[in-house]
Amino acid sequence: MNASAIPFKVGVVTTSDRASAGVYRDEGTPEVVGVLREMIRTPFELHTHLVPDERPLIEARLIDLVDDVGCHLVVTTGGTGPALRDVTVDATLAISHKLMPGFGELMRKVSLEKVPTAILSRQEAVIRYRGDGVGALIVNLPGAIKAIRECLIAVMPAIPYCLDLLGAPAIDTHEDVVKAFRPKPKP
Repeated sequence: MNASAIPFKVGVVTTSDRASAGVYRDEGTPEVVGVLREMIRTPFELHTHLVPDERPLIEARLIDLVDDVGCHLVVTTGGTGPALRDVTVDATLAISHKLMPGFGELMRKVSLEKVPTAILSRQEAVIRYRGDGVGALIVNLPGAIKAIRECLIAVMPAIPYCLDLLGAPAIDTHEDVVKAFRPKPKP
């Protein structure tokens, strides 16, 4: 089966003790999904999960989304700060095969232009490979609703080409929102 015949799959994991317990409404998941739909033109299969800030649960969910569900892109929101319960990044790093530090650097740069406390955020991006050799990009976004949009818009130009390199189906963006960058083919 060629890559274009495989549906593009996206996972969204929101980590929050209080939202997962029903103390307040989850606003992170709808924001991530809305921004992804605004930016990605290619139809995609969506898998969303709301989990408490428990590292083993987050690790298991990320592994399931990549290895079993077959997601090509997984976006998390929440758990990127310095507090004891902020463990999303730790869980992501634990299940990764390769670090992609440029994503976190760019997200922090964009956030620092808005608020000085962005230096406290530990946004990261990693690659996890499945058994078939196809890789998935996992991007940790902050939990602040406004920062979700700012960070995703900043890194989205590089995501389609990164996914190409990982063997995922090719995706296109809505260029009026964000233009994907792909190097020109060599003659």
